[in-house]
Amino acid sequence: MRNEPRETDRPDYRGMTTNERLFVAGLLDLWDAAAIRRDRNRMIGLLCKVEFSDSEAARIADTVLSNPKMYGF
Repeated sequence: MRNEPRETDRPDYRGMTTNERLFVAGLLDLWDAAAIRRDRNRMIGLLCKVEFSDSEAARIADTVLSNPKMYGF
């Protein structure tokens, strides 16, 4: 059983795009599924896991949901 990751084990998300952050964290498939379902709360929760603030996560989710086809959903 692995212990919780140490601070140095966590990726440095600075400079990464949203998709890069989600991919590195292994959350991209979950993000895609949430976007397809139009599950705003789940999308925000996933974005917060990759170090977006609540307000940033909400803005990103709302942007995607305002025009899902543009983002491939």
